[in-house]
Amino acid sequence: MSSIAVDSAERTPSPQIELIAEPMSYHSTEWGFFSVVSRHPEKGMLQKSYPLRLLSEVLSAVPRDRDTYVSQAEFTKPNRRVVNLARVGLLFVDIDPGPITHLDGDQWAMRCLIACQDEGVPAPSLIVFSGRGVHMKWLLDRPLPRAAVMRWNHAQKCLVKRFEHIGADAGARDASRVLRLQGTINEKNLKRCEVVWEDRDPRDGELVRHSFDTLFDELVEVPRHIYDAQRDAEQKAREERQKRRESFTLIRGGKYGLRRLGDRQLAWDRLEDLRSLASMRANNIEGQRMLFLFWSTNFLALAQPTKANSLHYEARSLAKEIAPGWTYKDCDLGTTFRRATAYAQGEQIEFNGRKYPPLYTPRNDTLIQALQITPEEQKKLKTIISKEEAAWRHAERERQRRRLAGMAERSEYLESMAATTEERRKAVLELRGKGLSQRAIAKELGLSKTRVVQLLEGLKEGGQ
Repeated sequence: MSSIAVDSAERTPSPQIELIAEPMSYHSTEWGFFSVVSRHPEKGMLQKSYPLRLLSEVLSAVPRDRDTYVSQAEFTKPNRRVVNLARVGLLFVDIDPGPITHLDGDQWAMRCLIACQDEGVPAPSLIVFSGRGVHMKWLLDRPLPRAAVMRWNHAQKCLVKRFEHIGADAGARDASRVLRLQGTINEKNLKRCEVVWEDRDPRDGELVRHSFDTLFDELVEVPRHIYDAQRDAEQKAREERQKRRESFTLIRGGKYGLRRLGDRQLAWDRLEDLRSLASMRANNIEGQRMLFLFWSTNFLALAQPTKANSLHYEARSLAKEIAPGWTYKDCDLGTTFRRATAYAQGEQIEFNGRKYPPLYTPRNDTLIQALQITPEEQKKLKTIISKEEAAWRHAERERQRRRLAGMAERSEYLESMAATTEERRKAVLELRGKGLSQRAIAKELGLSKTRVVQLLEGLKEGGQ
């Protein structure tokens, strides 16, 4: 790997004609949207989202003489709400300089690289000087889909923690984050945002990209398999405690052979199930809109992919998705927003000597009854399913496992046994016709005398 520090003398040409290429290293031209936030001289900060296919055109036209930011992830709709996340192609850390504002871009790059060595973290693919601090970015070899956002969040949390001692901003690590755009001016000190360090492969000159699984193993304090085992053990202990509860219980994975899930991952998957269910009922959801929005917002708050103070923005996006053209009042979800804030602050509710989160953690049966989810609809869901559906899926997985192991299906096994029994009956009848005793027949065929008697009685019952 070669480390390329961009010479400061080469960064002085007019920003109005230099190509902005940095976002193209982690944004694709596939379907989806990205967002640009820019400061307007009179209207303040304005945001606009664009299709990814227009990425190069937008980057060539954005204002560069003012504070301008670009989303780091990609979205399914023209906003940057985490509920509309499509994919994310990097990990990043935003270094806030605090009182240390005298360092230039090259000095910051050196400080970050030394910190990477000290922490045992691979060097970032890019280091971008923001005019005050820097953004460290680790490009991924393939983008992660929305389904992996909980693992991505955990990796981000661990990554930021590694660089706390040099000013990593713990509040700037969510998937909806925007970071200052290369080539634009930081209006606080009129310095230009620019790439100050790149890690390129000497074989082809391309930016180095990392495997997310490899980074995850390096960032999390314990290896992946130990991390998963510890999580499963903690989950099992929680399930045992759940059995003794006398109030609301959150049914978690693990029963009927289902994959055990962490609380946040389960909440996220429940949110995805509710969105799928709302999509199935798109033409018949008129009387259930608020119910869907309430539970969706509740599970989003439990998953915590974004800050609690942004929850009302996410709820608006969910409302538009559940019922296009529908608007609601924030006060309708006021209790949920307050509970989400309390949950984010670590507050708990004590009931019957036990502590619970301030948000709602319903049983599967509660959700199925409240939303009247049919067995046919459950077949298309991931976690909000009845015990009967869970048992059926477990049986189906066992059938698949037996097939892969080369084991016969029960019907095939019974058919084979029936054929074997019929062959033995014919042999017993043939030897009996030759005058052999039951004991002699048993010895000849390698059977017990009892089995020979059973076969002969079967022949009698059959009228032979």
